Amino acid sequence: MDLAGVERRQVDAAGTSRANRGWWDGAADEYQAEHGDFLRDSGFVWCPEGLDEADARLLGDVAGRDVLEIGCGAGQCGRWLAGQGARVVAFDLSFRQLQHSRRIDFGGGSPLPVVQADAEVLPFADEAFDLVCSAFGALPFVADVPAVLTEARRVLRPGGRLVFSVSHPVRWAFPDDPGPRGLTADRSYFDRSPYVEIGDDGRPSYVEHHRTMADWIGHIVGSGLTLTALVEPEWPDGHDREWGGWSPLRGRHLPGTAIFTCVRPA
Repeated sequence: MDLAGVERRQVDAAGTSRANRGWWDGAADEYQAEHGDFLRDSGFVWCPEGLDEADARLLGDVAGRDVLEIGCGAGQCGRWLAGQGARVVAFDLSFRQLQHSRRIDFGGGSPLPVVQADAEVLPFADEAFDLVCSAFGALPFVADVPAVLTEARRVLRPGGRLVFSVSHPVRWAFPDDPGPRGLTADRSYFDRSPYVEIGDDGRPSYVEHHRTMADWIGHIVGSGLTLTALVEPEWPDGHDREWGGWSPLRGRHLPGTAIFTCVRPA
C-alpha cells in the first residue's frame, strides 16, 4: 500500500465500530474546522461535489415529515431539514461529533435532537419515520451494510424513502489522490478487502469498506427496499475545492459519489 500502517484485510463489525468511533472522536475537531464553512451550520450538502439538497430535492417536500439522519456529524443536514419544517432526529457513532452539534446549538443554531448510536442497531421504533437520509454518514464505515439497510427499512413507514450518499464504488480502483496519479487505476475494482489503518497498538484505528455497484444494489434489494433512482453528481463549473481524493481534475473524469434513492414498498 501507499502508506505505512495501512492494510487491506477483513475487519468484523465490532472491530469496525470500535475503530471508527475512536477515529471520528479524534478527528472531529479537525474535520469541522476544515469543512465547517463548506457544510454550513445549517445546510444539506450531499457530497464533496457540492450537490445541495436545496437544489436537488432528492428527499422531496419534507415539511411535516418525520425524518431520521444516519451519521449526522455535527447535525448540519438535520438543522436544514428542521428549518424546512421537518421533525428531525439525528444520530452519530462519534460522541465528539455530537458535541460539535451541541456547540452549534449553543451558538444560536436551531437545537437538533441527537443521540449516540450504531447504525447497525437503531434505537428507534418500527415505522417511526417518513424519511431516512445519510450524506456520507455511517454506510461507508460499517461492516454489515445489510443490517443498516434492514434497520432503515424497519424504521420507515410503508411508502417511506431512504436516500444515502457514499463514495462511488469505481473510486476504489484508483489511488485516493486529487492529482494526476488519481486518474490511473492500479488495483482491482473487485477486491472487496476493506481499507484499514493500523494504530500504534496494532489494532485497526480506521476502517472503510468497499462494495461494488452491484453489491450496493443487491444489498438494497435484499433488505426489502426498492431502488428508484441513482445519482452520480458531476463536478460543477467554478467549484475548485479539493476534499481528500475529490478534486476538479478527478471530478471531470471520474464519478466521486453515488447517491441511492430507495423506497419501502407500501
